[in-house]
Amino acid sequence: MRYDVVLVGSGFGSLTAAALLAKRGLKVCVLEQAKYPGGCASSYRRKGYWFETGATTLVGLDEGMPLRHLLDATGIQVPVQPLEPSMQVHLPNGKVLTRYKNLGDWIAEAERVFGKHHQRLFWEHCYSISQGVWRTSLQQRSFPFSNLKDLALSVSRVRPAQLKLLPGAFRTMEDVLKQYDLLQNRQFVDFVNEQLLITAQNHLHEVNELFGATALCYTLYSNYYVPGGLINLVKPVVDYITQREGEVIYGRQVERISRREGGYHIATSKGDVESRFVISGIPLNSTLDLFDDVQLQKRLQRYVMPSEQLNGAFTMGLVLQGQEPPAVLHHQVHVPEGLPLIGSKSVFLSFSHPQDRLRAPAGELVASISTHVPHPKQSYIQKKQEMEEAILEALVRSGLIKRDHIKLLQSATPGAWLFWTGRAFGAVGGYPQYRHIKPWQMKDARLDHQGAYLCGDTVYPGQGIVGVCLSGIIAAEKLLQDHF
Repeated sequence: MRYDVVLVGSGFGSLTAAALLAKRGLKVCVLEQAKYPGGCASSYRRKGYWFETGATTLVGLDEGMPLRHLLDATGIQVPVQPLEPSMQVHLPNGKVLTRYKNLGDWIAEAERVFGKHHQRLFWEHCYSISQGVWRTSLQQRSFPFSNLKDLALSVSRVRPAQLKLLPGAFRTMEDVLKQYDLLQNRQFVDFVNEQLLITAQNHLHEVNELFGATALCYTLYSNYYVPGGLINLVKPVVDYITQREGEVIYGRQVERISRREGGYHIATSKGDVESRFVISGIPLNSTLDLFDDVQLQKRLQRYVMPSEQLNGAFTMGLVLQGQEPPAVLHHQVHVPEGLPLIGSKSVFLSFSHPQDRLRAPAGELVASISTHVPHPKQSYIQKKQEMEEAILEALVRSGLIKRDHIKLLQSATPGAWLFWTGRAFGAVGGYPQYRHIKPWQMKDARLDHQGAYLCGDTVYPGQGIVGVCLSGIIAAEKLLQDHF
């Protein structure tokens, strides 16, 4: 079978690109090794309950944001419920910090918990930066540029407000805290570090101001819950693709991609396909292993991050019976002593909505739990029960769950992630932000500058559903820009 575009993996970046290309009339085919679409932004069913695969929060639907752009461009409709407030943070001293959407309310809350010293100045600054970053992200869809046409288009789209953001690429969030005399506030520094870890995959001394300010302010934008789980964010996009004569094929693992005259030959676990173009939606580490072009592998090796620079995850799924319905669905719990075996100092917990009967029956809730595992290749976790116990203890201590409410418990290590997803080392969350990698030095959407492209959480702009959505928009636009 021959297609215009074959997309490897059905992560949200791939599906975004596929939908936009199908809208332009191209015949697309998405090849997915698993039985569910969505990659790390989806859900899976086990023992009658729907658990989230990875991501649990949804942003990006505000005006001028990537997900809103996708839905507006295609007319796709997604069932969502707004969350306000979207999140609470449980600090080591027992205080609970509520992350309100309204900037004034949030600043008042931050001042209550961390003291008034320069909190207002810091958060007004970060929010202003985040607004500029979101505006620029869709205005500069040729960024990062990797040919002269990209550069020309980027220059033609430059606005004065964009230039004001440039210094933020050279400052870290540590510099910003120092600027506002907040580095001596240990509790605040710990809070910022753990918040950055779940949004930028790194800490304040590594994350630049542009990504860091935007990451810290994600709760100041509209956050949503998807009834039935995030798979119901993905399904409408899949339906859109198939309604436009595209295909999404499950149980098809891509094994080798070869450049041929007029396109690409894609060898899979169940037969081969041909295409004019290829877009990989899987991590760069895994993508390079697929191409038989040795020179391409060597040329792109400088963009690949090894395990010691990445994070895996230890995840747990709970079914809770008789649990008091939570007022807030998302929680981060600080564990200052660090978890055993991995040293992680926070746990992220997301409850299903109490009225969501698609995920659990009345009187029951599904809880998705995760914590970071640094250097996942090295951190092989054999004592799962020890990890489970430490995490449960932290959640019980915070008052979020009670042990006698637990009806079902399951857990997974980075090794399980490697088995389920095929992501190198079982790494999740994408490539972390590092101070020595400026935004324009991140890998852009072009792989071989012929007809192969890349999207997902290991290329610009990086992590999260909204980030990979933008990467899919950019990949589709650059493909069209290059060849149509």
